[in-house]
Amino acid sequence: MTVLIPSYEPANRLLDLIKELRIKTDYNILIVDDGSGGNYRDIFKSAEDSGCIVLTHEINQGKGAALKTGFAYLRENNLGENIVCADSDGQHCVEDIIKIAAEINGEKDEMVLGVRSFDNKTPFKSRFGNRISAFLFTAASGTALSDTQTGLRGYPFSMLDWLISKKGNRFEYELNLLLEAGSSGIAIKQIGIQTIYENQNKGTHFRPFLDSARVLAPVFKFFAKYGASSFTAFIIDFFLLFLIEYWTGSRFFGVVLARIISSAYNYSVNRIIVFKASRIPKKQSAPKYFSFVAVIMFLNYFLLSFLCDIVKMPETGAKILTEMIFFIISYTVQRLFVFKKRKA
Repeated sequence: MTVLIPSYEPANRLLDLIKELRIKTDYNILIVDDGSGGNYRDIFKSAEDSGCIVLTHEINQGKGAALKTGFAYLRENNLGENIVCADSDGQHCVEDIIKIAAEINGEKDEMVLGVRSFDNKTPFKSRFGNRISAFLFTAASGTALSDTQTGLRGYPFSMLDWLISKKGNRFEYELNLLLEAGSSGIAIKQIGIQTIYENQNKGTHFRPFLDSARVLAPVFKFFAKYGASSFTAFIIDFFLLFLIEYWTGSRFFGVVLARIISSAYNYSVNRIIVFKASRIPKKQSAPKYFSFVAVIMFLNYFLLSFLCDIVKMPETGAKILTEMIFFIISYTVQRLFVFKKRKA
């Protein structure tokens, strides 16, 4: 087992963690100094003297880059050992590191998360970032995680190539891994750990607003892709409806034919780009999607007719309102039913 610790301007708590790991385990320890500079050289020299391997970035590149540097080193030099990643700021106790290590299954593509509980005793900047991130992550992925920003994670050696290939150099990297796990067939196991904040967590380099925005950027990007896919499908559907209705004189045929064409486009984009569900066979997702489209199509027709004929709304406004309502319904059904990934 190897413990990988990315570190930037660490306090002496890093040395305390190393000492306790040496006493209680026989784990190898790999530390990546992420450009801490000369003022911290003595701490890293002490770590080396205690038997740790220390890799150094000349300038600060970010936590994600430090983790990938460590993963690349382990891929080249590790003889198949599993990896536990831990922070250097005193938030993870040795007992929890051991607990996560014991949960790693080397025969399975599965990451193990050490998840913390967040209550009123938790410092605001940590509670704020995690609650917002967890809420948006669940909305985007359909997977409920209580702690999306935990730095205590376990990985089998077989996942190193995948870990190195993922985008992100700073705090957003670890959220990218969670977002892409499902589409890559990787399971996520959550294990409860202690919540430790020394001195109100002043040792952390996480900036609540700037770094929360950076961490959540992948989630916002997901919603932007879904919105773009839905909007372009709406434009196709919108214009085809009026063209076909004009040619045939039938609102029903206009709704049906326009929806068939726009939904075929929307299915392809959502399957490949938005939900990254190309691993799911078409014979599994397509029947679900187009069955749902058939239901939505008739509901769309009846709601549109109600707004136009009963409420007396202009057809253009009625069409826009109808699509806004079904936008939310469609996203929820596609995420939870059509493109739901099976757990590994």
